[in-house]
Amino acid sequence: MLRQHIATIEALVVRDLMVRFGRQDLGFVWAVLEPMILVSGVLGVWSVLHGHDIRGVPVLSFIVTGYMPLTVWRHTTSSMTRVMQNQSNLLYHRPITQFDIVFSRLFLELLSATTALLVVGFILISLGLVRPVADWSLALLGWSLTCLYFGGMGMVIAGLTQVWEKTEKFVQPVNYFALPFSGVFFMVDWLPSWAQNAVLWNPSVNCIEMLRAGVIGPRIATHFDAGYIILVTLAMLVLGLSFVRASRRHIEV
Repeated sequence: MLRQHIATIEALVVRDLMVRFGRQDLGFVWAVLEPMILVSGVLGVWSVLHGHDIRGVPVLSFIVTGYMPLTVWRHTTSSMTRVMQNQSNLLYHRPITQFDIVFSRLFLELLSATTALLVVGFILISLGLVRPVADWSLALLGWSLTCLYFGGMGMVIAGLTQVWEKTEKFVQPVNYFALPFSGVFFMVDWLPSWAQNAVLWNPSVNCIEMLRAGVIGPRIATHFDAGYIILVTLAMLVLGLSFVRASRRHIEV
C-alpha cells in the first residue's frame, strides 16, 4: 500500500511539473530556477542598500536564511488553496486519494525551494561571498522544521479552502499582515526584551532563528526554543492531516 502511494505521488509530481512548466525550453529546471532568480534579486538589492553587514550580521547570509523560508511559506500557502478541487478529476482513478494530491503538491514546492537553497548557498560559498555553514546539523534541523511547519499549514489551508471556498480570500491578506512578525527581516536580538518574548511565540521566528544559528553560527546572537517549535510543528501536521481527511466529502468530483 505504501509503495503504491509513493508511486502515485511520484507520477503526480511529474504531471504537475509538465502542466506548470511544460516540456520545452528549460522545462523542469524552472521549478528551481524561479525561486533562485527571486532570491538573487533580493540579495542584490539588500547588498546595495546595506553593504556587507547589517547590525553585525552578514547581509547575504541574513537574506538567504530569511527569504528562502519566506519562499516556502508563500508557495505552500498560495499553491494549496483549493488544490483538491482543482485536481478533483484525478479522483476518478481509484488509486488516487486527496492525500496523494496534497502530498505531491507539497513535495514539489518543498523540493524546489530546498534545491534552490542548496544551489544558491553553494554558489555564494564557492565565490567566497559567504562563509561555509557553521553547524550543518542545526541548519538541517532548522530547515526541516521550517518545511514541516509550513507544510502542515499548507494542508490546513487546503482543507479549509475546500470546506469553505471563501477562505481563499483571506489567505494572502493574512500572509501580508503576518510578514512583519515572521522573523524574515529582523533578528530577535535586535528587539527589546518585551518584544523578544512576544515574537518567540511565533513558530516561524523560531524556525528562522534556528536556521540562522546553524548557517551563520555563534558570530551572531540567536533566540529560539527547539522543543517548542517541534511540538507546534507536530501539532500543525496532525491538524493539517485532519483537515485534509475531513474535506474529502466536500470535493465535487
